[in-house]
Amino acid sequence: METENAFENRLVELREIKDSARRGPDDAATVRQHERGKLTAHERIELLMDPGTFTELEALRRHRATGFGLEDRRPHSDGVVCGWGTVHGRTVFVYAHDFRIFGGALGEAHAQKIHKVMDLAEAAGAPLVSLNDGAGARIQEGVTALAGVGGIFRRNTRCSGVIPQISVMLGPCAGGAAYSPALTDFVFMVRDTSQMFITGPDVVQAVTGEKISLNDLGGADVHASTSGVAAFAYDDEQTCLEDVRYLLSLLPANNNEAPPHEPTADPADRRTDRLLELVPTDPSRAYDICAVIEEIVDDGEVFQVHSAWATNVVCALARLDGHVVGIVANQPTVFAGVLDIEASEKAARFVQTCDAFNIPLVTLVDVPGFLPGVDQEHGGIIRHGAKLLYAYCNATVPRVQLILRKAYGGAYIVMDSRSIGADISLAWPTNEIAVMGAEGAANVIFRREIKAADDPDAVREQKIKQYRTELMHSYYAAERGLVDDVIEPGETRELLIRTLKMLRTKHADIPARKHGNPPV
Repeated sequence: METENAFENRLVELREIKDSARRGPDDAATVRQHERGKLTAHERIELLMDPGTFTELEALRRHRATGFGLEDRRPHSDGVVCGWGTVHGRTVFVYAHDFRIFGGALGEAHAQKIHKVMDLAEAAGAPLVSLNDGAGARIQEGVTALAGVGGIFRRNTRCSGVIPQISVMLGPCAGGAAYSPALTDFVFMVRDTSQMFITGPDVVQAVTGEKISLNDLGGADVHASTSGVAAFAYDDEQTCLEDVRYLLSLLPANNNEAPPHEPTADPADRRTDRLLELVPTDPSRAYDICAVIEEIVDDGEVFQVHSAWATNVVCALARLDGHVVGIVANQPTVFAGVLDIEASEKAARFVQTCDAFNIPLVTLVDVPGFLPGVDQEHGGIIRHGAKLLYAYCNATVPRVQLILRKAYGGAYIVMDSRSIGADISLAWPTNEIAVMGAEGAANVIFRREIKAADDPDAVREQKIKQYRTELMHSYYAAERGLVDDVIEPGETRELLIRTLKMLRTKHADIPARKHGNPPV
């Protein structure tokens, strides 16, 4: 009886310790967290994971540091909650900073917990989600804290392209710690409560004299629309975490698997004749490419990545006949859909991500060229444009190009043309593929003839018509095998699905090399 009582006492003690660790340092700390508009680490994990599936690791871990009063403050968990659970029934690993403990700052024990869950995610071949709400390295622990941060960077890099890594910014992320999210595949942010920056407003003001607020320096909208660091921005944590779950439903567990297939009631042979209404035949008239994508894909469901940054190109995940595809498309409503530095970077990163995780690529082309200008040239449009070129040339997943209207110059080549490795190139009868537009081409080729004419305008118009008729008609590329077929817009969905089904068993030989050396 005495032994049984002792065991029962131990159980009571264990439950009390675990309950205390979950509650945090005190109830007031939880209240303060909620008053900031933020959830606790466990509350966030409960929203992310399927109900009742989360298993925590090292909940009782405590730091061993001394000095600066740390020896008197040794809370369980050391400010980070780690473990695994399921999302839509599939295993996902997670770590979540607990801002109530040391402001979520990372010390040696804290880092070792994160290292362990990252190593487990890699070994298990399952996605890793980080819920970030911390003040960076723990200053009181000095270089050991910095070493812990470095260990996270190394693992982020080792897991890159192996398992999906998603960073969710739910509070501050300052200093060197901000580089971990930058190394991951997708970054989510919540407005007003999350910020990312290398140097804070006080340092910026001291060094440069510029006065700026936390949100104006590194808030969600800044990183979603200006810097391009964040792929998604939300008004609240609940909506944000709901979309993290949705993104995970579109991604494979690792680079050796295909993305999950979801049966759909949307017929594979559904005609898309509405595209005739959505896309004007006049190549100079704008239209919203998002409406085109919605008409083509299953149930009109499109999940845009970086929707507020570099908006002249659209990058999105969607499904065709239940299979996940990555879509890259020029957006004629923004700068006529030209490619510039930021659009090239955005699309290149997206192509690389899709290729890493076995997501076929569909490229919708309506591009007048690269954006001209001194700023673009001096900013390195050659180098940045080459990133997109490299990403496509390097991609081994199924690749289908569809030319809707104009496709001019180097931009045509870069947008996954047959010459750089697209498996199949399709075009609508409205396609115009050429080195440049007819007006520009005529002015170059027939410059002297136009200048010497009695009526230069009439001759120019005649030469423009001649160039368009001879070199830019809808079947010129198809006659030379650079377009596989010219199709009716109404057949678009059916033919894309049929083509991707054929390519599902595609095998590509990769050259023997340590790694490529892409432009940066």
